[in-house]
Amino acid sequence: MESVDPLFTVEGLAAYLDVPVATLYAWRCRGEGPLGFRVGKHLRYRTSDVEDWIRDRIEHTQYGRGQ
Repeated sequence: MESVDPLFTVEGLAAYLDVPVATLYAWRCRGEGPLGFRVGKHLRYRTSDVEDWIRDRIEHTQYGRGQ
């Protein structure tokens, strides 16, 4: 059986990234943040999607600086 990817709540991800919850919602509206999905009325983020998004941000930043 495949292991289940742990999920972040909005509050948990905001704390992990050290950003306000409102920032996550703003990123979501603009399509800029990590991929999230609804479980009923609750927004959740898979850990692997957050890690991929962080990795992409790091690569984008490095390439943007010409490194």
